Formats: sequence, C-alpha cells, structure tokens
Amino acid sequence: MAQAKRATVYLEAALHRALRVKAAETDLSVSELVNNAVRAGLAEDAEDLEAFRARAKEPTSSFENLVSDLKRRGKL
Repeated sequence: MAQAKRATVYLEAALHRALRVKAAETDLSVSELVNNAVRAGLAEDAEDLEAFRARAKEPTSSFENLVSDLKRRGKL
C-alpha cells in the first residue's frame, strides 16, 4: 500500500457496524474496505467524465424542442 494518510470520517452507526462485520468476514480492514469503495467511486466518476468528453461534440436539442417534436409526431 502507498503511504497512507490519516483522516477522520464520521459514519452512521449502522454503516460502521456493517463495515466491521464485512471486514471480519472478508479478512480486510475497515480502512481497506473504505479505500476500495472510494477507489471504485472515483473510477466510476472517471468513466462518466470520459463519456461526457466523448459526447461533447454531439448535437444537442432543447427539452422544449423535444417535447414539441413528440407532440407533433403524436407521441404525446
């Protein structure tokens, strides 16, 4: 593990209890579980940002135009 930094995080009691149980069942520490969860969340954010970048040049349509088009085509 890279050099760890200490942080104080306040968890809801039920979440903390669930983390302790999961840590015991998986033979991981609570810190490892939290690090894994944060890493997974950040990876998901990175995927979302890449998807936004990839679609940045796609044409857009306003909500008003979309609703008008649906109404015109008899979908509303």
